[in-house]
Amino acid sequence: MRIGELAQATAVSRDTLRFYEQRGLIAAQRSANGYRHYPVETVQLVQFIKVAQRLGFSLGEIGHNVAELWKAPSPDVAVTRLLQDKLTLIDQRMTELSELRSELQARLLQSCPLRP
Repeated sequence: MRIGELAQATAVSRDTLRFYEQRGLIAAQRSANGYRHYPVETVQLVQFIKVAQRLGFSLGEIGHNVAELWKAPSPDVAVTRLLQDKLTLIDQRMTELSELRSELQARLLQSCPLRP
């Protein structure tokens, strides 16, 4: 499948696909004329990348985990574990932000908010 076909099948721009390839998230074979040819399963991979980004995963995180997921004997279990880890991270960050918010509110009540 050529890059235009992949772009159409995934609703992702050609530039985005080139960027994914540059980051090592997807791979293409080059023909003699220089055209990129992607395996059909790349459609599913690009869709996975899009969903993962929507769920708050960075491209770095996706790139780190995608090979592991592709090779996992039970991809559903591996994805569930990743989502649980991400949820734990979000919960920790929310706690930190709540504490920061409380500290900022307390400092607003001081005459000099930047005093230790």
